[in-house]
Amino acid sequence: MNIRFDLPAELSASAPPEARGLSRDEVRLLVASPSGVHHTVFTSLGEYLRPGDLLVVNTSGTLPAAVDALRAGRPVVVHFSTALDDGSWVVELRAPGGPLLDGRVGERLSLAGDASLTLLAPAVAGTARLWRAAVSVEVPEFLATVGRPIRYGYVPREWPLADYQTVFAREPGSAEMPSAGRAFTAGVVTGLVTDGVLFAPLLLHTGVSSPEAGEPPQAERFRVPPATAALVLWVRSRGGRVIAVGTTAARALESAFDGGVVGAAEGWTELVLGPDRPARVVDGIVTGLHAPDASHLLLLEAVAGAEVVQRAYDAAVEQRYLWHEFGDVSLLLRR
Repeated sequence: MNIRFDLPAELSASAPPEARGLSRDEVRLLVASPSGVHHTVFTSLGEYLRPGDLLVVNTSGTLPAAVDALRAGRPVVVHFSTALDDGSWVVELRAPGGPLLDGRVGERLSLAGDASLTLLAPAVAGTARLWRAAVSVEVPEFLATVGRPIRYGYVPREWPLADYQTVFAREPGSAEMPSAGRAFTAGVVTGLVTDGVLFAPLLLHTGVSSPEAGEPPQAERFRVPPATAALVLWVRSRGGRVIAVGTTAARALESAFDGGVVGAAEGWTELVLGPDRPARVVDGIVTGLHAPDASHLLLLEAVAGAEVVQRAYDAAVEQRYLWHEFGDVSLLLRR
């Protein structure tokens, strides 16, 4: 089953909630499970969790991954997506209307301060959006100097990098914010811990997920620490629920499932969760609201089931929740 809904343009959050007079944790929260749908605010998340439940969070920090460039003398924007093992980067070339799909092998683009990048080959065979590129400078330091957060057309003005970081961010590396964690604050985390909800970290550096593309997820670097794997097994053995904070955490955790158990793991994951690969570890997910053609919707189905997800999205449209990284949040539960 594919989730179907129409998203009115005015339901795309165009600014952080702080610009709307709210704190991070005052966004709306939609809770959906086989027993029904509930509407509340994020500060009430603990009312829908149980002592002994485990929230698995992504500690990846957001890079200022968008930079200006000149392409044959014409201005374009480069989105730095993913650092590869050989020192090259996966990049996306963009103009105001969307991604540029006419890149050429060997093409050179000029960056600030006499830096440059050269397109080497398509990053994925048969696609034209993402390219593997050689860059003439150390990219993290370069981005820290001249980069800015990636934003799309529904966010009309720039916001500081701090608005794109979650409270869990420790290791920079994501091209786009692992936005499901944005609504968590120190106060929310403290309240949940006090109530007996457990937390465990993992890492997945997310690449660019161009909302125009409707593509499956690309390979991403991840790490599930031994202590997190052990805690997942302990919680499941006692009947607790393992709840991923974001599609990134769900993908990483499911990538560490092997031989019927979760173990410590790290490297690259190409796992695509969906009807052919349902979730085997994750019982629920805290997540933002995704566009109608996003591959993330298949992941949500894999976790919570198609009926729960469809019911949640129908209710979100009807109740005029806000979409995307600065929008509202949902908690989707399989049980």
